[in-house]
Amino acid sequence: MIGKLKGIVDETGLDTALIDVNGVCYLTSCSATTLRQIGGPGDAAVLHIETYVREDQLRLFGFATEAEREWFRLLLSVQRVGAKAALAILSVLDPQSLARAIAFKDAKAIATAQGVGPKVGERIISELKDKVPASLAMAGKEPVPGKEVGEVPAHSAEADAISALVNLGYAQAQAAQAVSRAVAKAGDDVPGAEQLIRVGLKELVS
Repeated sequence: MIGKLKGIVDETGLDTALIDVNGVCYLTSCSATTLRQIGGPGDAAVLHIETYVREDQLRLFGFATEAEREWFRLLLSVQRVGAKAALAILSVLDPQSLARAIAFKDAKAIATAQGVGPKVGERIISELKDKVPASLAMAGKEPVPGKEVGEVPAHSAEADAISALVNLGYAQAQAAQAVSRAVAKAGDDVPGAEQLIRVGLKELVS
C-alpha cells in the first residue's frame, strides 16, 4: 500500500496530479485545495496517499496535508458520500473550515460543494458531529497564560481535547492554549472534552 509520495509535479489536471517519483509517474486524484498547495509542473511535492484497491482498478487519492486525508476518510464514512463528493467538499472547505461548518451546523457551507446538496450537508453534520471536535480558528490569536502541555493530566478531558485538535492538524502549543482558554471560561464547572472545544471555539471566532 502506498502511504506517501515524494517527487516532482509532472502535470496537473482539473482534479488530478501526476507525480514523478524517480522516473515513475503516479496519477493521483486531488481536491482543488491540494492542487493549489502543490504548485505546478517542476515543483517538488509531497502527497499523503489514500489507496483504493478494487477488483478492476487501483486508484490513488493525494492530499497536501495529513489533516485533509483524515477528513477524506471521515467523509467517506458518512452514508452515501463517495470519493467524488468528499473531494468536492474538500475543494471548497479546507480542514479548519469544514470543522467549523460541522461545529456550527452550517449545512449550507458544505452544500456549496459541487454535487452536494443541503440534505447531504445535514447528514454529514449529523454523522460526524460526535466523531470530530470543533475546529479552532487560531490565526491572529495571541497566547494566553495557562497550563503548559506537560502539566495537563493524561487521560483527562483537557488532554483528550488537545489530542483531538492536534489530530486535526494544529500545533500542540496552539491546541493547549485554546483548551486553557476554555478551562478558564468554565470556571468551577468540570467540562468534558467536547465542551472545552466548543467554548474555546466560541471565544476564538467572536
